Amino acid sequence: MACDELVELITAYLDGSLDPDTRTRFDEHLLECDGCASYLQQFRATVATLGTIGYDEIEPAFRRKLLDAFKNLH
Repeated sequence: MACDELVELITAYLDGSLDPDTRTRFDEHLLECDGCASYLQQFRATVATLGTIGYDEIEPAFRRKLLDAFKNLH
């Protein structure tokens, strides 16, 4: 698996929705690539941190910017 493919699959990996073969390839890549292993840890930390912030705690203008940024990803 290439690094860019891992990045594309990271949310499915964390959701546990990868098929077994892809999950195996993902895990094997993590064992061989310190950069992607670090990226996964950073992604997990970001998700955990954002999970502690309430919707109303985010300034409305900033919330709109975040939502727009994520809408443009797909």
